[in-house]
This record gives sequence, structure tokens and C-alpha cells, in this order.
Amino acid sequence: MSETRLVIDTTPERIFAVLADGWSYASWVVGAAHIRDVDAAWPAVGSRIHHRLGPWPVQIDDQTTVRAVEPDRLIELDAKMWPVGKAIVRLTLQPVSASSTVVTMSEEIVSGMPRLLPDAIQSVMLKPRNHEALRRLSDIAVHRDPV
Repeated sequence: MSETRLVIDTTPERIFAVLADGWSYASWVVGAAHIRDVDAAWPAVGSRIHHRLGPWPVQIDDQTTVRAVEPDRLIELDAKMWPVGKAIVRLTLQPVSASSTVVTMSEEIVSGMPRLLPDAIQSVMLKPRNHEALRRLSDIAVHRDPV
């Protein structure tokens, strides 16, 4: 499992508002090219984001499903990446002051060829991408007007 952390200079509520907006995922999830649809119940357990992965014109339609959610605290996702496999992604939000939050992004590849790689190699592959995703999430959460 790979873990990446970033302190974001805003509250867990503002960060979770971005996570609860399924249409925003292509803006911060590295590799997501387009959101095709978001279930009306998002981010309830079992709800899905239908997305495209990869660069045009070689894009793959797939989906991500909520496994667990605690508003303003965590969201855990089944992220399908056909034909590569599937990963469990967990984002946890922990306030460290009135105006900053540590966000931890954990990712575990659970199926597909990359699952056969040792954890250390998986982490080397995932950490830079997940760090960039957290930086993008930070930019949106800090700078977007509250809904």
C-alpha cells in the first residue's frame, strides 16, 4: 500500500466538499480524462462516478464506486482501471488547526498485473501521481468559492 500526505491550508469541510462533488474528479485525479456521469446519490456508499481514463484517442470508460464514507473525515473508493486492474483508494482528512488539514491518500492495488509487483515498487509508481492529485485537490479546496 502506498500512502501520500499533504497539509492543506483549509478545513476538512472545504476539502470534503470537493470530494463530494463527483463532477470535480477529472480536475484533480491524475489520469481521469472526463467524467461521463455521476450517480445522484454520490458520495453515498455504493454510488458511482462513470469516467474515462487516459489520453485521447486511447481512452477507456470505467467507473469508481464508494466503499465507505464519513462526511468531512474520509472517503474510500473502488477505483477500476481496466485493463490495468483495480485499486482501493482512501482519503482521510484530519484537522491540525482551525485552518489546516492533513489529507492522507492511501492506495492499494488489489487486482491486475501491477498487484504482482512488490509494495516498494508499487509505492514508487503511485506516490508521485498521488502527490500531484493531492496538490490539485488542495488548489480546488483552497481557492474555489464555497458552495
